[in-house]
Amino acid sequence: MKQRNSIILLVGTQKGGFLLTSDWDRKKWEVLGPFLEGSTVVHMVLDPRDNRTIFAATSHLVWGSHIQRSRDFGKTWEVPKESPKFPPGLGMTVNSIWEIKPGREGEPGTFYAGVEPAALFKSQDEGNTWTPLEALLNHPTRHLWQPAKGGLSLHSILLDPTHPQRMFVGISAGGVFRTDDGGRSWRAVNRGVRADYLPNPFPEAGQCVHKLAFHPKRPEVLYQQNHCGVYRSRNAGASWEDISEGLPSRYGLPIAVHAHDPETIYVVPEESDQNRVTVGGRFRVYRSRNGGQTWEAGYKGLPQENAYLHVLREALVTDACDPCGVYVGTKGGHLFYSRDEGVTWEVLAEWLPPIYSLSTGFPDN
Repeated sequence: MKQRNSIILLVGTQKGGFLLTSDWDRKKWEVLGPFLEGSTVVHMVLDPRDNRTIFAATSHLVWGSHIQRSRDFGKTWEVPKESPKFPPGLGMTVNSIWEIKPGREGEPGTFYAGVEPAALFKSQDEGNTWTPLEALLNHPTRHLWQPAKGGLSLHSILLDPTHPQRMFVGISAGGVFRTDDGGRSWRAVNRGVRADYLPNPFPEAGQCVHKLAFHPKRPEVLYQQNHCGVYRSRNAGASWEDISEGLPSRYGLPIAVHAHDPETIYVVPEESDQNRVTVGGRFRVYRSRNGGQTWEAGYKGLPQENAYLHVLREALVTDACDPCGVYVGTKGGHLFYSRDEGVTWEVLAEWLPPIYSLSTGFPDN
């Protein structure tokens, strides 16, 4: 791995995007922004293939949803030729773009976008034009999918680095789907995942995945924070096991994996779907170092009294420094981070707009 001298934290908020930069020690940070003022930045990502290009998924009350691109770390932005849109005749409109995913190494110009209503788009020209993957759009289980609070959204995209034709997506509320042929066909992979709000609690599809994650060195092991618990699959989604025991609540939105250890994962439990705040007014990030068999609470430095905070699905992330850093943002605009893998926590920024997403990267300056 090329030695990096700096790290960047990309923060998408309800009122634009921010870039926070630091050296490898992560003790002092520079805050840049806001960028794209007036728009909600739903997701923002640095393309790891060049470590210079930033893509942002934005939403505006008047102008709708767009993808924007910066090649100079936010100083200037350009709107590509088109953003994802459904073909005429379907009667469908892209209401929101939830995630932008750069393609694999060796796939220059390739990007994916997950949207609401649930669909996966692909671009092969640096995001200038987009095409929906029809096999997922017309999946035979689609009649089982139902809108959740964020709409019927495809929000998680995982590209298997060991199988160039395999990818996974998470849909709320539709479930997890896998393709082994580059998107020409898809199958629902939800066996063992509950959907307690349906008459059949174990349907083929219709589960409410809140966030899907894996470690690229062990992509057959998947984790998900679901509406109905935290789950792990050790066989690329063919079956799932409940790993919620030891957590104060089964409900939460984000999940993140340690950058160097595929067995270490992080979640932020909340009271319930009806009361989306941290459990008991104590803000805690729970860590498992054995793939979800046991859990421990990280709270040193986090507010432990009257802290009724809410963390959205994209607002928990790790970095690839050593030791691994962990970052969590709240809908109240608080940004916390840990430089020791989740043991102790510090305030990184306060009074930001509501935080929608976090991602990290190593910029080439």
